[in-house]
Amino acid sequence: MLNALEFVATLSTALFCGAAAYINLVEHPARMGCDTKIAATVWAPSYKRATVMQASLAVLGFVCGVAAWLLGGSVLWLVGAFLIGAVVPVTFIVIMPTNHQLLEPGRDLGSVETRALLEKWGHLHAVRSILSFLASVVYVSLLVGA
Repeated sequence: MLNALEFVATLSTALFCGAAAYINLVEHPARMGCDTKIAATVWAPSYKRATVMQASLAVLGFVCGVAAWLLGGSVLWLVGAFLIGAVVPVTFIVIMPTNHQLLEPGRDLGSVETRALLEKWGHLHAVRSILSFLASVVYVSLLVGA
């Protein structure tokens, strides 16, 4: 059971990290290369679709990491769990106000303010990428016994 929890914690966290990195390194820069109205228009459905996948992966990585620690795993499983788990409050407390501003009804999607919000969002999302990368490093190191 412990091995399965460790594997699932590592896999879900690594998948989250890969998706977050893809968003920061590929998707968002490509979007920002477009006109602001287009960038804002495609940001909304992308954000909504990614939310379901990434929230599920973050919670799974956190729960399995904590469970692995509770079942006798190293305290580092708890460290990794808190790193991946931290993306949830970071999202709600730090990123969500920007999301709500971008999704405001009647927002001028082509405005300078919208462009600034999209740029801010990219920087804030990078925090999630960094936290998930650190959690992945911890988990993978533990899994391979490094």
